[in-house]
Amino acid sequence: MATATATKKKATTKKKTTTRKKIVKGKNLVIVESPAKAKTIEKYLGRNYKVVASVGHIRDLKKSSMSVDIDNDYQPEYINIRGKAPLINELKKEAKAAKAVYLASDPDREGEAISWHLAHILGLSLEDKNRVVFNEITKDAVKAAFDVPRKIDVDLVDAQQARRILDRLVGYSISPILWKKVKKGLSAGRVQNIALKLIIDREDEINAFKPEEYWTIDGEFKKGTKKFKANFWGLDGKKCELKNNEDVIEVMDRISGTDFSIDKVEKKERRRNAPLPYTTSSMQQDAANKINFRTRKTMMVAQQLYQGINIGAQGLQGLITYMRTDSTRISPVAQKAAADFIVDKFGAKYSKHGSKVKNASGAQDAHEAIRPSNVNNTPESVAKYLDKDQLKLYTLVWNRFVASQMTASVFDTVKVNLSQNEVIFVANGSQVKFKGYLAVYNDSDKNSMLPEMEEGEKVKKVSTHPEQHFTQPPARYSEATLIKTLEENGVGRPSTYAPTLETIQKRYYVRLVAKRFEPTELGVIVNKLVVEFFPNIVNTTFTAEMETNLTQVEEGQRQWVDVVDKFYKPFAGELVKAEEEMEKIQIKDEPAGFDCDVCGHPMVIKLGRFGKFYACSNFPDCRNTKAIVKEIGVECPTCHEGQVIERKTKKNRLFYGCSRYPDCEFTSWDKPVGRDCPKSGHFLVEKKVRGGGKQVICSDEKCDYQEEKQK
Repeated sequence: MATATATKKKATTKKKTTTRKKIVKGKNLVIVESPAKAKTIEKYLGRNYKVVASVGHIRDLKKSSMSVDIDNDYQPEYINIRGKAPLINELKKEAKAAKAVYLASDPDREGEAISWHLAHILGLSLEDKNRVVFNEITKDAVKAAFDVPRKIDVDLVDAQQARRILDRLVGYSISPILWKKVKKGLSAGRVQNIALKLIIDREDEINAFKPEEYWTIDGEFKKGTKKFKANFWGLDGKKCELKNNEDVIEVMDRISGTDFSIDKVEKKERRRNAPLPYTTSSMQQDAANKINFRTRKTMMVAQQLYQGINIGAQGLQGLITYMRTDSTRISPVAQKAAADFIVDKFGAKYSKHGSKVKNASGAQDAHEAIRPSNVNNTPESVAKYLDKDQLKLYTLVWNRFVASQMTASVFDTVKVNLSQNEVIFVANGSQVKFKGYLAVYNDSDKNSMLPEMEEGEKVKKVSTHPEQHFTQPPARYSEATLIKTLEENGVGRPSTYAPTLETIQKRYYVRLVAKRFEPTELGVIVNKLVVEFFPNIVNTTFTAEMETNLTQVEEGQRQWVDVVDKFYKPFAGELVKAEEEMEKIQIKDEPAGFDCDVCGHPMVIKLGRFGKFYACSNFPDCRNTKAIVKEIGVECPTCHEGQVIERKTKKNRLFYGCSRYPDCEFTSWDKPVGRDCPKSGHFLVEKKVRGGGKQVICSDEKCDYQEEKQK
């Protein structure tokens, strides 16, 4: 449930939410999770309602102990979250004075559990119809939800409680063993350890990879004055691969002169269907690939768009629907609104209103896909009310949703076989015949039209370019590809991906290098031990089955105690074995190659919670430590005395600073190149550009100097 970090943040807003208004007897009290959402909803409900925020969870398991009574059907031992006593007392006073109390936390398992805890604290009956849920924060959706309040869904609460208890049993059982056998500060978790294993398995694949040579021959041809490209396909009517230079020589020796014959021309019409609207994971993946957002940032900005933005005359509006979902379903009302918009904007032939979408296997389908709450709020119309990050993500969501409700794009494709002496080249061309969804969401390749050609005609060879290649190892996981793999394996849920990726970095099990996950020595050690002693924890099939079991609890088909018990009994045996047989691992210090400038003893490289650092070997008598810094070979452009070095923020983001800090406070997100701008005199930096590559630009935002892009 609520993390320690989240609790601290929420506690800081306590006074604002509890002392903002006087208690007014006789009003309906509505309790939501966040103060931002409370403000928006109160505006919609009017003067007979008072909306306050619980600021997330108010009860949770204790942090100091397991807080699960294993001998008593795994009953959880909840306590009020530390620091929330004043807020809880205020909520009790408000509830006592209210005409009725409504619980309007988020529309998912976690939100249902928060409402259940609130009902317990406030003494509300579980038989009361006091739970209201809405998938979007708009006036119509909120009012409609209050017309049909329901009871708290205990099955939904049980599913959340089972997940929480399972995670607690795993984390609070394995982590102490890792502390004892490896080092303090380590942790384990069901989803976290599978993510770590995927990263390490991929690294093993990369290390074991042996590149293989292959060749290609690109040809340029022309018919009349029109040039086009074609690629070598095969010999003597059969497709063949060019494995070495000898194969290439054989092909090139068979080509004589410039005349090639057109053997075959295939013309087809190809349709490309619109993409589905976003789920949480597909939004996270697209945000990473298209607008360069980290997973955590995507969810933070999505939360802002969901909770409400002041958009001028319309006032506070939730701009998108709930952002934690694994469903691609769209409500009939939203489909109709999108169809009307598309017909009006593009014409009737662009709308596919009424088509049905099948959800992915295992999707909870608790609520809709992520979409704009009002399709008429186009990115252009709300741009002036959003900051640049909000606008980027909203544009992504809006475009994807509108595209998903549009017809397929249609392409005319042409494939031409041309040959000489049984050496066959193939040329491919395509052109958009009907844009369809591409009118708003252009993910198509560029058109490459071929000149009109007929079988039996001749074309001229302009040139042929043999080129040697080597097969490449599989790429390391990025945040986007790791989330996609976890989802494909049925591991985790929309709400778990961002915190999972954050945890494995915080524990220094992995690090991000060029936006790709690379395992650390510590991560490899922990993974090896967990795989050996707790194989089910890192078994994707086992974990996916557990997610299915939790869904069955949510649907009332299974009892949560049975699900937990079936997991824990064999797990308890693994714990005993690990305690007895797991050997203590000592992570050896590496010599640093220089002596301590305090006591003269040799310095060593130690592995700490946040990575490697220099420390004196005379510890504890000498406690001298130094950060391991990487110089980039550039003089500090501010003080001209220190060197520019790589540094990292607390969130592990790379930046550049002066080695003389704090005497010199120079910092830059972009890498300085050691030259000054010829126009402004400011220092130049190297910036990454979309599509790969780098470009040197001026560090002064007002200066437009830039050099040619480098791949």
